[in-house]
Amino acid sequence: MSNRTPLTIIRAIHTFIWGFFNIVIFYMLYAVITNRIDKWLWIGFALVALEGITLLTFKWVCPLTIAARKYSSSTADNFDIFLPNWLARHTKLIYTSIVFFIAILTLIRLLPL
Repeated sequence: MSNRTPLTIIRAIHTFIWGFFNIVIFYMLYAVITNRIDKWLWIGFALVALEGITLLTFKWVCPLTIAARKYSSSTADNFDIFLPNWLARHTKLIYTSIVFFIAILTLIRLLPL
């Protein structure tokens, strides 16, 4: 196994997890916009919270990024994931903003009018 192979595997796993969270977050957005407050929305919140706890535990760095550092000295934001550099750089801000919007909209849906 070459030295590039572990990095490629980490990048593939990281990209898969990123895609999974895209599905989760965009389902959550769909659910709250269409007022489908169901168990899947709450499971989504739990998964996002677990991801947040993981990032907090590792000082806002994904554990896969830490693992990938062993195989690369690149300073690019996307060295550990198959995403464009600009998206890798801004992923946390973009998705945190979307989840914040989802949380606010969920609260609005749950409050009696």
